[in-house]
Amino acid sequence: MALSDCITITDDTGLELKEHGDMLFPVACYWDDLYKNSVPWHWHDELEVAVVTEGSVQVATDTEKVILEKGSAFFINTEILHSVCNVDDSECRLHSICFHARLIGGSGDSIFWQKYLRPLMNDTAFAFVCLHPQNEWEKQACNYIEEAWQKCADEPEGYEFDVRNALSQFIFLMVSNYPHLENPHSEKLKRNEERIKSMLSYIQKNFGNEIKVKDIAHSATISESECLRCFQATIGVTPIQYVKQYRIQKAAELLIASDRAISDIGVHCGFYDMSYFAKEFRKKYFCTPSEYRSGKS
Repeated sequence: MALSDCITITDDTGLELKEHGDMLFPVACYWDDLYKNSVPWHWHDELEVAVVTEGSVQVATDTEKVILEKGSAFFINTEILHSVCNVDDSECRLHSICFHARLIGGSGDSIFWQKYLRPLMNDTAFAFVCLHPQNEWEKQACNYIEEAWQKCADEPEGYEFDVRNALSQFIFLMVSNYPHLENPHSEKLKRNEERIKSMLSYIQKNFGNEIKVKDIAHSATISESECLRCFQATIGVTPIQYVKQYRIQKAAELLIASDRAISDIGVHCGFYDMSYFAKEFRKKYFCTPSEYRSGKS
């Protein structure tokens, strides 16, 4: 993975337009020279971590401003407006990583997402976290960031596993040690989790049939509006978007595991229009169903 300076380009809202990594491996590593270019105010959907490798850096969000020295690190949560610059026009470099939560969380219904990523991303205490090597667990967190960055720089065989593992360990340290994490066992969260379990179970049992929001809501004995809210809060997509994602996933599994006709697989997974099936499949896997089956994806 080529390393580069991070040139920040945003839209009118401050959303960064640069894609960090790609759909297959949603992570990118940068070697930021803040003496040449400071990082202007912006925000992005990805999580960001960085270690100060040279000089002093000033990191600012809309609520606070902090100066970090060499060896310290910081974490910026998703959708947090922030800027980064050097201090007193001195030499300053960062090893920074931007990665989408799905790199380590997988899909929104995974245990990794539900138990670790979602609580972290939803907790305002995690908007911006500074990490200092004087504290033992924070030092280890800094080491995990540096490990992930270095693997991206060197690209040894299987480095993708190493990067994902190092960032996973980083998230686990944050969740385990940071004092302000929302209580994962709160009554509201437990209620949402039980509802989601019921609704996902219904979808997984009926994905080949026509499914409407009212059917999904009925499976958890809640209103349609509460169903929509629960999916957005817990998984981050609408119920119908999840249904489509699940159907495509099951179709991909059947293309590899069986020799059934592609049209039969499409119908079995709830796609009665084959052109629509091919279109949606390509969006997910960047190839047609037949190309996926033949290993050309």
